[in-house]
Amino acid sequence: MTPSDASGNPWSDLDRPPLNTTSLRRGLLRPDGLWTSVDVVASTGSTNSDLVASGGAEGAVLVAEEQTAGRGRLDRTWSAPPRSGLFFSFLLTPGPDVPAERWGWLPLLAGVATATALARAAGVDMALKWPNDLLIEVEGAERKAGGILAERTGDSVVVGIGLNVSLRADELPVPTAGSLALAGAKVLDRDPLLRAVLRSVEEWYGEWRRAGGDPGACRLQQAYAAGCATLGRTVRAELPGGRELVGEAVAVDGDGRLVLATEDGVQEPVGAGDIVHLRPARPEE
Repeated sequence: MTPSDASGNPWSDLDRPPLNTTSLRRGLLRPDGLWTSVDVVASTGSTNSDLVASGGAEGAVLVAEEQTAGRGRLDRTWSAPPRSGLFFSFLLTPGPDVPAERWGWLPLLAGVATATALARAAGVDMALKWPNDLLIEVEGAERKAGGILAERTGDSVVVGIGLNVSLRADELPVPTAGSLALAGAKVLDRDPLLRAVLRSVEEWYGEWRRAGGDPGACRLQQAYAAGCATLGRTVRAELPGGRELVGEAVAVDGDGRLVLATEDGVQEPVGAGDIVHLRPARPEE
């Protein structure tokens, strides 16, 4: 094998084998299930952008072995070596039974589904940073291992998830990043991890939809609060327009907004913005 062959060969790094599309389809596609198609591409700019442009049906899943222009919130970029993580998007159409004002729960739902799935499938504890970061612990430090981006397109929502799986310490894009491997996950095979996450999304989405999008009735609000590392901490909210708000994160309300208790005694909900953790959560009494 020549060096040029190795660079384009998905089997050139035996620690990072390619995903098995046939196996994924066999494990996820059912006549009565949510997922209607699963496609894996070697490389693309952004799976979210591709699904938005496709105009596909609900339940379409697009996975990329490599994203060259992956997007996070606030137009941040997301990149990683080929086959070092899970980079995928799926299309959801909540329909008329779920009011549009409750669609903002979809990225939070995806976070709960991912965290619960990885706890079972990989044996790694994952926390949620409001609204859509996936956190793990590496050598006692809190690190970001993934993120979620939801974008509305017509009557549907495209949800994208990026998750660092086998990323090594010398490959981290920033010191505050992490991966399942660095967190000591017992499973790094991306096929079962992806199946576990998508099955978990299907379960939570079904419950949420049957409840008319009510996050309390389907236990989503409680589950998110239980796994949210932001609650109980002093944070700084960097809001649109350059405004900043500092306070203790005390709740996630029924609309999925983070409620901050400020020093002047006011509780203010935050629906959009960047959250910076300033101090650890208070120890429980």
